[in-house]
Amino acid sequence: MNLHEYQAKQLFARFGIPVPSGEVAESPRAARQAADRLGGSVWIVKAQIHAGGRGKGGGVKLAHSLDEVQAAAAGMLGVRLVTKQTGSAGLPVNQVYVEAGSEIEKELYLSLLVDRAHERVTFVASAAGGMDIEEVAATTPEKIFTVSVNPAAGLQAYQSRILAAALSLDKEQRRQFVALTAKLYALFCECDAGLVEINPLIVSKSGQILALDAKVNIDDNALFRQPGLVAMRDPTQEDDMERSASEHDLSYVSLDGNIACMVNGAGLAMATMDLIKLRGGEPANFLDVGGGATPERVAEAFKLLLSNRQIGAILVNIFGGIVRCDLIAEGIVSAIRDVKVSVPVIVRLEGTNVEQGRALLAKSGLDIVTAEDLTDAADKAVAAA
Repeated sequence: MNLHEYQAKQLFARFGIPVPSGEVAESPRAARQAADRLGGSVWIVKAQIHAGGRGKGGGVKLAHSLDEVQAAAAGMLGVRLVTKQTGSAGLPVNQVYVEAGSEIEKELYLSLLVDRAHERVTFVASAAGGMDIEEVAATTPEKIFTVSVNPAAGLQAYQSRILAAALSLDKEQRRQFVALTAKLYALFCECDAGLVEINPLIVSKSGQILALDAKVNIDDNALFRQPGLVAMRDPTQEDDMERSASEHDLSYVSLDGNIACMVNGAGLAMATMDLIKLRGGEPANFLDVGGGATPERVAEAFKLLLSNRQIGAILVNIFGGIVRCDLIAEGIVSAIRDVKVSVPVIVRLEGTNVEQGRALLAKSGLDIVTAEDLTDAADKAVAAA
């Protein structure tokens, strides 16, 4: 679950992490009033969406007057902002964040993430702040520094000092940096974060370290113990089908193709999509109904797939292990009758009671195309679509 920048900064402030003064606004007039309350002569107006690259997409504007603040907000609110991370459809801008201007001496990059290779929380830092960290990693990897935290010992001050030295901070800035990293690590652990990113982390001309931007991602699997953060969820920033899938314990990701996939098991789902591509087709989604797929869950999955009007065929690839193939076949037949599926359905079953399952499909009287193996299923799905 992602947080908006203004929400992330509220979280930062709660943990004592320094951020510039700012206010969120939902109308141009409210943005103007926010800037007036903040005072000063320079403000930054930022579109609030769950994607990076806002500046290049026109979602971050510098304003030197209250009129400019209001005009910038008016140009953002109510539109769909397109960045390299949103796709061509963009994301709706329902709020803007008005922030007091800062005098920047130096821009840095700092993040925390779960390094699965080392099974530890890792700090990533770079003196190349304000840039795409992926570009920095590709072109100048020597500018990126990392420190992994032993979960038993926690973050140690000497580790933060190593990063501070790599970033060429002076003595006072190093002191601030050590304190800031300790607070960030506490936030990361207490809030069950998967990613905390500050780009840029600035050193102001007065020597103060500030989080000029903030990105926080919360682990979905831990939301049950983070009710306060769940209340911050913005469903307008999420894919409707992906949100509906999560409500029924389905793992779903929208794609751009026209062959809908329903598979049990993430690995099998990936293999299914790969084979569709190999045989000349384009998958419309990733959908894992889980190892314990039930007839009810299969029915919900069909409803979800059919809500995408771009699909030309549905490929069902089920390995019956925990749940028998005959029970899955019953669920498929029931779902097709109830949901009134109007596109070709190709089914490949394998596993426990597979012959009984195929017999049920054949006797259903429905337009269901059965496949002997995965390659046969992919070929038939591509042809049908």
